[in-house]
Amino acid sequence: MLYDIKIIGDPILRRKAEPITVFDEQLKSFVKDMFEVMYKEDGIGLAAPQIGRSVRLFVVDVSPLDENEQKKVYINPEIINNWGESTLEEGCLSVPGVREEVLRPERIEIKYQDESGKEYVEILNRWPSRVIQHEYDHLNGVLFVDRISPIKRKVLQIKGEIPLSF
Repeated sequence: MLYDIKIIGDPILRRKAEPITVFDEQLKSFVKDMFEVMYKEDGIGLAAPQIGRSVRLFVVDVSPLDENEQKKVYINPEIINNWGESTLEEGCLSVPGVREEVLRPERIEIKYQDESGKEYVEILNRWPSRVIQHEYDHLNGVLFVDRISPIKRKVLQIKGEIPLSF
């Protein structure tokens, strides 16, 4: 089953997602669908709220940016530490056509589960760290345009690239 990407202005993108408690075949099927949608839309990350499910799950595949990485699912993630800062340009499937510089921690430590419920803790740097922070924000109702300067945000609103209220 394929899903449509929810666009800025859709209330589900502002909701704090619920934890996942059941790790079954339905969940595995949903994860498979998420990867399908992400690849179809040429994304490198996709959070469940972006396709209408308010649950704490996202998928990433940063291999186009870092050949040492592979596709991965993050369920019930929690960023438990971060270090440094860097500014890089970001875009989002839910905010089409907009790309802006965003300041984020350079390195993170994250705790999460896979689709079988197994727990992991990882330290990630550079692109994997940035993409995961971007998707993690989606689980908390935050969009990358919330992290840009108010002046840049206002310019995007005046140009009609993002809604006046979002």
